[in-house]
Amino acid sequence: MKLINYIKSELKFFNKFEKILYITVIILVFTISLAMKDSKIALMSALCGITYTLLAGKGKVYCYYIGIIGTFCYCIISFKNGLYGNMCLYGLYFLPMQIIGIFNWKKHLNKEKNEIIKTSLNNKKRIICFAVTIILTVLIYKIISIYGGKNPFMDAFSVSFSILGQYLTLKRCIEQWGIWFIVNLITLIMWIIAYINGSNCLATIIMWLIYLILAVYFYVKWNKSIENKQ
Repeated sequence: MKLINYIKSELKFFNKFEKILYITVIILVFTISLAMKDSKIALMSALCGITYTLLAGKGKVYCYYIGIIGTFCYCIISFKNGLYGNMCLYGLYFLPMQIIGIFNWKKHLNKEKNEIIKTSLNNKKRIICFAVTIILTVLIYKIISIYGGKNPFMDAFSVSFSILGQYLTLKRCIEQWGIWFIVNLITLIMWIIAYINGSNCLATIIMWLIYLILAVYFYVKWNKSIENKQ
């Protein structure tokens, strides 16, 4: 009963559009995945990933618990598709960051809404973050190329900017959504190429497409929230 009451109390912070979008997307992913006989691990990754993104956008700490499950699933499908950069990213970086995120977000909660307090970077920090990420992209590209990974440039770009995006997520910065938009677009293209080449990953493609839409949506939502505080 306590769990049911908690879920009911949390649902009041989600507007009608968010509820309809989530239910529609979950049904769509499930239906298409089953119809196309997509892999079960890809379906699980997609369901967890979409749920995580929606909860993270709402600033809910428990998004990280879903994120841990989704991370394991995505590691497996990345390995099977030769995307070694993404596999290492999720296994060695995203997984521990999910755990760190739980404790870090709990320290910066708006007690009234049970959501995180949102922040933004100044111009100096934005330039530093971008410069470091470009350098990291070059280094990762060279490493992936040595080990024969598929689509090394896209893989490296996706990995390095994902590292920055996850860092900004941990810091509760609105800039994360701009970074995630870029990452989602590049990664979406990468998985479409994998699908064309015979990979059974349609659910993963839909997942990244939804990520792309949610990045735009939550950037607008966070921007309004930050402006209201100023």
